[in-house]
Amino acid sequence: MAATPAPPQAPPKPTWDPRRVEPSFPWLRPTIRIRLTLLYGGMFLIAGILLLSIIYLLAAQAINTGNEPLFKIVGAKELQVTSDNCPAIKVDNLTFSQFNDAISACIDGQRRVALDDLLSRSLLALLGLAIIAFAFGYAMAGRVLSPLGRITRTARAVAGSDLSRRIELDGPDDELKELADTFDEMLERLQRAFTAQQRFVGNASHELRTPLAINRTLLEVHLSDPGAPVELQQLGKTLLATNERSEQLVEGLLLLARSDNQIVERKPVDLAEVAEQAVDQVHAEAAAKGVVIRGEQKPAVVQGNGVLLERIALNLVQNAVRYNIPEGGWVEVVTEVQHGQAVLVVTNTGPVVPAYEIDNLFEPFRRLRTERTGSDKGVGLGLSIVRSVARAHGGHIAAQPREGGGLVMRVTLPI
Repeated sequence: MAATPAPPQAPPKPTWDPRRVEPSFPWLRPTIRIRLTLLYGGMFLIAGILLLSIIYLLAAQAINTGNEPLFKIVGAKELQVTSDNCPAIKVDNLTFSQFNDAISACIDGQRRVALDDLLSRSLLALLGLAIIAFAFGYAMAGRVLSPLGRITRTARAVAGSDLSRRIELDGPDDELKELADTFDEMLERLQRAFTAQQRFVGNASHELRTPLAINRTLLEVHLSDPGAPVELQQLGKTLLATNERSEQLVEGLLLLARSDNQIVERKPVDLAEVAEQAVDQVHAEAAAKGVVIRGEQKPAVVQGNGVLLERIALNLVQNAVRYNIPEGGWVEVVTEVQHGQAVLVVTNTGPVVPAYEIDNLFEPFRRLRTERTGSDKGVGLGLSIVRSVARAHGGHIAAQPREGGGLVMRVTLPI
């Protein structure tokens, strides 16, 4: 009889638990709530003790002053009464009722003087303690909240595309340290994601461009053969146009992926010069379509990447020329400085654009009333690239339908 096989053993349990270890006594954890409670409770207790001590000393001084004799009996044979605090007692020939009234009035006056002095000194003591308490509280609050400033500075550095920065907060294991550690973990994941994206863009740039370049070369070689049949030449031209469109799509996608990040290396770039170069590149196409390009380019220097900024102007001017009316169309390109910001405005005649379709124009592969197909004027990435490049430079782009047809594209960049 065959032996029964032993059941498979369970896999060993991991020796490391990725979950956060809870302390044995969580109520003893030095949280910010407990620290602030102890801090301000202790400050209130110390201030109360000081104020009580000062009032006690002032009251004791007032009682000592009030215990001084109000009058003195002078003269051995004839009864004479004198007083430094009660001038009314110095008068001679006082009856007993007058003497008692004078004594009562003097006691009331002394009590009033002592209470007034006690109140004024107590108010001065309270004012001094309040000033000390506010100064000490401000200093302690700054010390307690200093980790927040460190977190804020690190976040600003990260916003400037320095993903290598970390907070690495030391100190008690409270909510702020937990926030800083969580923020560091998030930065670590973001850095890995951006590094992987950059690596992918670099690899895709090589893997996608190379076969397209080979196809273009082979097609151009076959088209250069004068003995090729007409049908083959027509097919080659069609394939060459398709290959060129694929190259434009790949270049646009790679540029869109690169321009989504902040610009680290910035140099002075004049938008007027960028706009003039864009107009020069599109001048031949505009002349072929009968579109007039006009406008004044005033100097507007910004800090950024010249190649990407030139792509903004080129894409806007190309779209303005291509999506225009058949006859009598024009494009106006203006650069200037307004309210401390550099502005590039491209206005064109063209078909009427509904206001509700403006936002769709900036989405990848979206065109007016079409998606992915229906137009051979581009690959549908021009305005998406413009928006990404503008955001990478800290600016933005706004589109507005022009009365009578066409669009007004306004790019605003910080100087």
